Amino acid sequence: MLIDHDRHLDAYLDQDAARRIGGLWTLAASSPRSLVHLPMRANPAPFRELPEVGTRQLDLVLLHHSLQFAPSRWKEVRGRLGPGRPRTVTLPDPDPADEAAIDHEARHYRENRDLFHQHLHAETLFMTGSAKVFGETARHFLSVARNGPGYVPVHPSYPHFCTELHSNDGVLGDAREIHIEYCDQWDS
Repeated sequence: MLIDHDRHLDAYLDQDAARRIGGLWTLAASSPRSLVHLPMRANPAPFRELPEVGTRQLDLVLLHHSLQFAPSRWKEVRGRLGPGRPRTVTLPDPDPADEAAIDHEARHYRENRDLFHQHLHAETLFMTGSAKVFGETARHFLSVARNGPGYVPVHPSYPHFCTELHSNDGVLGDAREIHIEYCDQWDS
């Protein structure tokens, strides 16, 4: 589930969803000519945290900035989408050394163009960025998939495992922060 809170966004994911989104985030990094659509609006809410009044659920689209896709065309394109065809994609395994190779200081230089930009249109959040920024941030989702299921049962008094794309990370250009939280219980 992806929720718009006006000033920030919240993503609530179970292990499978976090793994899939991490993989799709990696796909967006390795396939810059792809537009990746994640229809999330119809998903149930987390059991322990229902959305507050004034929030809305969103779908998500990941795309490389070089596509120059106009979000205003999304409603028309989405209306023409069919059921799709299952495809298999081979993605590189995440390498822990990749995190060490990230130049965190360079992210804060004025010349840094590897930033996410967001647009909202037709109940859909468009995350537009470079292959580099998608590749470097996929780890947030993979961390939730890897660490969330083991953390929550061991910490019953504070079962909150999360990470976020934070404004201080130097990856958000014209974009709001995204809080990514592991959830193991959902409404039906």
